[in-house]
Amino acid sequence: MMRRQWLSIPVVVFTSILVLVVGIVTFGACVPPASALEYNKEILVGSNFSGRVLTDSSFTKANLRNSNFSHADLQRVSFFAANLESVNFEGANLTEATLDSARFIKANLTNAVLEGAFAANARFDGAIIDGADFTDVLLRRDEQAKLCKVAKGTNPTTGRNTRDTLEC
Repeated sequence: MMRRQWLSIPVVVFTSILVLVVGIVTFGACVPPASALEYNKEILVGSNFSGRVLTDSSFTKANLRNSNFSHADLQRVSFFAANLESVNFEGANLTEATLDSARFIKANLTNAVLEGAFAANARFDGAIIDGADFTDVLLRRDEQAKLCKVAKGTNPTTGRNTRDTLEC
């Protein structure tokens, strides 16, 4: 009788390990993705984020001067009060992003989608906005007027005219 009990313990352990491994392999693909990244107050001058999916991440008060976010998925990302001087946002998706108090000085927003973004107090001095979509973006009147002076093109993703989206 004792002999049987000793043999059953390794079988139980082996079976438990097998169930665990099968569970990990079977359900591993269902593990939720990593949570949004936080780069708040970071100095990230010249960083390359091109083509990355950064949905819901935060770059609040970060220094991102001369960085590259071209063709990145930046939906709902916070760039609150960030230094975005000379940053490349070409073809980026900034839908519903928080851009309040950010500085887009000489930034490249060519063909970017900013639909529904909150950009009150954002500065766009010298920004390139050819083909950018500003549908439902909250902007200060003086910044809107400044952007209307240089607005041109049609966004290739949304098919909307930049001047129309700025309500020029």
